[in-house]
Amino acid sequence: MHVISPDILTEARALSFSLLAAGLTVGLLLWLLGWWGHRFWIVLIATLAAGIFGLNAGPSYGLQPVVAGLLLAVSAGVLALTLVRLFAYAAGGFTAWMLVHALAPLWDQPLLCFLAGGLIGLVLFRFWTMALTSFVGALLVVYSGLCLADKLDKLDSVSWASDQGALLNWLCGTLTLFGFVVQFFLERRRLRKQRENEDEEDEPYRGSRYQRSRYSSAHRRAG
Repeated sequence: MHVISPDILTEARALSFSLLAAGLTVGLLLWLLGWWGHRFWIVLIATLAAGIFGLNAGPSYGLQPVVAGLLLAVSAGVLALTLVRLFAYAAGGFTAWMLVHALAPLWDQPLLCFLAGGLIGLVLFRFWTMALTSFVGALLVVYSGLCLADKLDKLDSVSWASDQGALLNWLCGTLTLFGFVVQFFLERRRLRKQRENEDEEDEPYRGSRYQRSRYSSAHRRAG
């Protein structure tokens, strides 16, 4: 199985240079800052996906495509953060089932795999989001980079991806792991600074409480 599909590259390299550059930029941001802005990405992806689905499916239900797309996009954007835990549960369940099916195809317990994977996905929601955004960002970077190289006549991206599928799999896996590590340490640094700022803000109150307690103790001794 090749992560970078030559068929997708065939369609993607027909995009304009500006769209490919935008895809590369979005991929880098998602790869590097996926968890930091995960609420924004969740709402954006849900809104775009629902809007595109509404544009395509609206006429089948007797609705104007623009009206159906707009209503579905707004509804998905409003509900995205509320339903994100449900999506994380489903994504964790399906991922666990696919992994077990690939590693142990004779062990036919899809429901057990789904339930266990869903619980793991909820418990490890932060790490799951980091890994997913890092993977999607790595895919966008590789796809956009190959298409840009193709447009600049540096290589034939389709034939090269067909010949170097295993190498591209390793490249995407390495980028995903590196992006996950970067996001993890950036989040730890953010939380540490947040705690330091909270301690600095609480310091005057702690000092005033300490002085009041000393005054009360001295007053009781004097009385």
